[in-house]
Amino acid sequence: MVELNNIFFSLVLVFIGYFLTKYLLINFRNKKIDFLTDNQFTKPQAFHTEPTYRVGGLIIFFLLILVFIYLYFFKNLIYFEYISFGVLFFFLGFVDDLKINVAPKFRLLIMILLLFISVLYNEIYIEKSGLEFLNNLLAIDIFALFFVCLCFLFIINGSNLIDGFNGLLGIHALIIFLALFIINFIKGNTYISDILFFNILICVIFLIFNFPKAQIFLGDSGAYLLGSLIAISVIKTSISIPEISPFFFCILLFYLFFEVFFSFFRKIFVVRQSPLFPDDKHLHMNLYKFFLKSKKPLENSNYLVSVYINFAYLLLILPGFVFIESNIFCRNYFIFLMIFYILVYYFFNKKILKS
Repeated sequence: MVELNNIFFSLVLVFIGYFLTKYLLINFRNKKIDFLTDNQFTKPQAFHTEPTYRVGGLIIFFLLILVFIYLYFFKNLIYFEYISFGVLFFFLGFVDDLKINVAPKFRLLIMILLLFISVLYNEIYIEKSGLEFLNNLLAIDIFALFFVCLCFLFIINGSNLIDGFNGLLGIHALIIFLALFIINFIKGNTYISDILFFNILICVIFLIFNFPKAQIFLGDSGAYLLGSLIAISVIKTSISIPEISPFFFCILLFYLFFEVFFSFFRKIFVVRQSPLFPDDKHLHMNLYKFFLKSKKPLENSNYLVSVYINFAYLLLILPGFVFIESNIFCRNYFIFLMIFYILVYYFFNKKILKS
């Protein structure tokens, strides 16, 4: 009966998600609504040429509410962590989607404050890191709090940072949710696998309207929301299945994490600008410019960037699944992935400068 309920609700969710999006698109076009429309084509991170509606986050948020209601009434499951993080960070991003100007420093301070409140309220913690000295530090409450908040900060901002091309973040989140779902499903961890299943379904619904041609964008609300859901899912999985190497989750999140980490230091020491302000020098942007400057520029370079990066990412994380419980392998492989990223980044950067 429960499985039949899941199937029935999944169909209802797809139906609602599809027609809700269609309804919003029709109304936005007819009424020429501007406050949720991305028509700023001169931004460093803008690679679209037509006004596009930033309603992806709003749709995902609404569908998640339906999922939480269903899971509560039909399975008696309450996802306090997902709800609290999701609501707070959705609305934080939604402020920007509404074109309410908030200074980057102030927004970062609000984000940090919300993280401290959410982590403390939900008693989120990381039990082991894969490094003995770091495990000892994590035994100190104040350090553990800062460390968990920093992890969330990297993943949420990483999600927002790579959200620049059709399907890039949507497909990336889909791969991560699928990986976590398979792990939790195999281990019989239904509490997490249930919510992950619906996260996967919601990502697919969004991608129907975002890939390959974007009718809607996630917006900051959608990027922050997906980032928070990914972070919560990874931490809950790590705690529930302690035999998995902590560095496996580093492998799974290496693109989101290292994009922010590398960008932070690149802007300070290479570009010599504030790391809080956007630029057009990220890996996905360099790959896009490489396509445009090739001898045969591709008209569909926008979504092809998403395909190439996510396909490469999928191949790169597969070895982690083979040695998922080996801390030594996962740690060394994570280091390799960071080095690989740097080499690939400078390869395309050099190609762009030469052309």
